[in-house]
Amino acid sequence: MGNDDEKTRVATIFDVARLAGVSHQTVSRVLNDLPNVRPATRQRVEQAIAQLRYTPSQAARSLVTRRSRTIGLITTGGPDYGPSSTALGFNEAARDARYAVSMASMLESDPASLRQAVELLLRQNVEAIVLIAAHRGALDAVRGIELGVPLVAVESSRRDGFHRVSIDQYQGARILVDHLVGLGHRRIAHLAGPADSVDALERVRGWRDALSEHGLVAREPLVGDWTPGSGFRLGRELVAGLGVGDDDDGRAGERVGGLFTAVFAANDQMALGVIHALSERGLRVPGDVSVVGFDDIPEAEHFAPPLTTMRQDFPALGRTIMSTLLKVLSEADSVGVVRSVPQLVVRESTAAPSA
Repeated sequence: MGNDDEKTRVATIFDVARLAGVSHQTVSRVLNDLPNVRPATRQRVEQAIAQLRYTPSQAARSLVTRRSRTIGLITTGGPDYGPSSTALGFNEAARDARYAVSMASMLESDPASLRQAVELLLRQNVEAIVLIAAHRGALDAVRGIELGVPLVAVESSRRDGFHRVSIDQYQGARILVDHLVGLGHRRIAHLAGPADSVDALERVRGWRDALSEHGLVAREPLVGDWTPGSGFRLGRELVAGLGVGDDDDGRAGERVGGLFTAVFAANDQMALGVIHALSERGLRVPGDVSVVGFDDIPEAEHFAPPLTTMRQDFPALGRTIMSTLLKVLSEADSVGVVRSVPQLVVRESTAAPSA
């Protein structure tokens, strides 16, 4: 289905730019027959236009002269810590660069709502659009719109079609698993985030690959929704049917240890719910089960016990989005993919598995 979608999707100015190996502004100059384009470059652009059968929109033709010092910012999903902190960091960096930000926020990210948001921003003559999306469908929907302005997306997978800035969720998950394996854990359960979240999918992929690299089995992860409530529910599900907590024979940890000795929760809020569920059944963290999270929210160091997690510098990510955008707007032919790696923070929720 994905291949058919690629074949039928109408080419955009950014597809032409990528194929020709130039910036979208260079393509716009060729479309407007403006000077200061080398003959060889002009020929590459014209060949790319012909190969892709690209039909320029009026917005694409006028792109080279657009100057409003306003950036459009689209956010999708709920007010979670990571996206909210990233948006705040971006707004501060934009203000420092003397740019205004026009925001469009939406809980859902259906194609019709996203198109409406994009059209609203374009009517405000924005110079570029930034997308901080909680759902992978939002990226696909925006890719299908002829924007006529650059798009910078916070996107942790490896899809093409726009400028990408991200924190490497895949590598972060691998680092967490390596930490647990280094402590001696061999049975590491995973409580994943929503199935339509790119970040959640990348963390699952990193967990699977790291376990495989260590010769360990990755059981099917349980899927939550980022909330402590879902972590609590899934934590209960993990220990259901094991007779844990039904008596005081002191063998609760032994029974659970036969199935898992560590839990990798997809974010810190879910880890909080897991710790609650384990404690409810008489299991000690980390005495019986080690627990790790992801994000390093401000509360993580005050969990009981304090949580081992991956620190993501979301304000810095917001600043990186703006610095990348400034490079794009300065007509740099190649900006590339900007990706940072989260930092492991070891606290008291992890230890070597009990004998």
